[in-house]
Amino acid sequence: MKSESLSEVHSTVRTDKKGWRKIMAFLGPAYLVSVGYMDPGNWATDIAGGSAFGYKLIWVLLMSNLMALLLQSLSARLGIVRGLDLAQASKNAYPKWANIPLYVLAEIAIAACDLAEIVGMAIGLNLLFGLPLIWGVSITALDTILLLFLMKKGMRTMELFIVSLVSIIGISFLAEMLIVSPVYGDVMKGFIPSELNGASLYIAIGIIGATVMPHNLYLHSSLVQTRKIERTYRGLRAAIKFNFIDTTIALNLAFFVNAAILVLAAAAFYVNGFFNVAEIQDASALLENLFGNAAPAFFAVALIAAGQSSTITGTLAGQIVMEGHLNLRIQPWLRRLITRLLAIIPALFTLLYFGNEALGRLLVLSQVVLSLQLGFAVIPLIHFTSDKITMKGFAIKPWLKVLAWLSAAIIVYLNIQLVFGEINTWIKQSANHGLLIYIIVVPVAVASLALLGYIFIQPFLSKTTKSVRDMPHGVAEVFTEGLMLENFSNIGIAIDFSGNDQKIIRNALKQGGTAASYTLIHIVESAAARYLGTNSQDYETQQDEASLKLYQDKLIEMGYEANREIGFGSPPLQIARIVAAKGIDLLVMGAHGHKGMKDLIFGTTVESVRHKIKVPVLIVN
Repeated sequence: MKSESLSEVHSTVRTDKKGWRKIMAFLGPAYLVSVGYMDPGNWATDIAGGSAFGYKLIWVLLMSNLMALLLQSLSARLGIVRGLDLAQASKNAYPKWANIPLYVLAEIAIAACDLAEIVGMAIGLNLLFGLPLIWGVSITALDTILLLFLMKKGMRTMELFIVSLVSIIGISFLAEMLIVSPVYGDVMKGFIPSELNGASLYIAIGIIGATVMPHNLYLHSSLVQTRKIERTYRGLRAAIKFNFIDTTIALNLAFFVNAAILVLAAAAFYVNGFFNVAEIQDASALLENLFGNAAPAFFAVALIAAGQSSTITGTLAGQIVMEGHLNLRIQPWLRRLITRLLAIIPALFTLLYFGNEALGRLLVLSQVVLSLQLGFAVIPLIHFTSDKITMKGFAIKPWLKVLAWLSAAIIVYLNIQLVFGEINTWIKQSANHGLLIYIIVVPVAVASLALLGYIFIQPFLSKTTKSVRDMPHGVAEVFTEGLMLENFSNIGIAIDFSGNDQKIIRNALKQGGTAASYTLIHIVESAAARYLGTNSQDYETQQDEASLKLYQDKLIEMGYEANREIGFGSPPLQIARIVAAKGIDLLVMGAHGHKGMKDLIFGTTVESVRHKIKVPVLIVN
């Protein structure tokens, strides 16, 4: 099993070019990351901020974008220099007991992000085609199929698709700005910092969470590894420089989109006296009332493009986090489906129990959840990129380290202020349920704060004793003297009568010769066999038993010791049972030869069997 981050596209993009072609070869990863900075979650916070406070929160957007640029460049540096994504580096640096909650928190953040994409996509489809929201949410599960198709076409195809969607968003908002025509002198005043408290603090933290997204830090550190770079000092230095250019361009485009949304909300709603527009649907309706049919159409098209592009990057981040923190790699389609279901369930629950009007509040809440998780990704990232031992001459400079820790301090401080403020509000408003808050909410908040403190302090304490281990798996074993001398005495041969049996048997005989005994194994999968088991005597069972006996007789005639075993029902379970019962020490199987959708429909017996048995498996194609 490959251990590289996103192994299916790892080092697949060549960079051994010259001039502008070399720069173009590196451009791409940050564009995939940038779509997370202009997703429907950003729309919700930007619309809420613009309608409630006019242009006053633009400086928060700018500060968030500068933080994002700094942290994303650190994330890219980690992936380029160490060849590890942020999740893999965390797994190496922290003990298992800390990695599990870090994984859970990262998964919650990804689900919160995906929730925003689902809701935004559903709202966009509703605005453009009148599709009911509950149906829009349900069909977003099909996004997993699109992502699998893009992954098979290669990294460049995926990047081109994402850049196309980002272009649609940018063009749509350019058209919106021409229609709305804000007063740009007032817009510029919004870049002057103002005091944050109460509702403005809540929305500001939502903006930070929507802009500096934790899953993007995991994602960027992995995506930069899709470039095949020269692993020399000069090659790494060039890769860092070109990726910084990529990040700067992409995130500035994202800032333009976010600023355009906030300015649009301020110019269209705040100026006209609509101060509490938090719902995307309300924003579209007001745009139609104020500016005609064209404005909401552009708005809906941009929203669909944002939702579709962001969901792709969110599911990729889910794969990275699971593989990195848990060293668990499952089928890509299943990983994407898990990510999507974790987000679809709360969205459907909200629609069914609270109605369509609650979706806007759910979007803003999802972005606040993202912000709360930020510290758990940012603090380890700064530690890893500051380490002079593991970064091999590419550790960040002191001034950059100060800026990074300052950004982390701002994020953590605002989050702590928000959490304890919200808990106090809940306690005051929940006279009958105050005890539950003290029993459940307060301990979770304290435990999270303790974990945050631990991941900050632990690298300082362990610097003197830690060993450098850059690989996400172990190292090569020392060969023993008898490594190549193992003899197999009882060999199992899985037979499926697919036309490749002779080839499978021949390869099995080569492993043991006449000194070994052979057990021919076949599993009957007919409906009768699945329900009746050994009592099944249907035509398929009789035919398979007769065919297996022919193979056994032929092997005995050739001078081999041969037995036969018939199983009924699930091939992986039955093969594993026979292997254990008969003491088989080597299993020889044939690959079924199908792939893609057939794997999804018929399953992969080889993959399942090898996880259920403890003996070596020889696979014959």
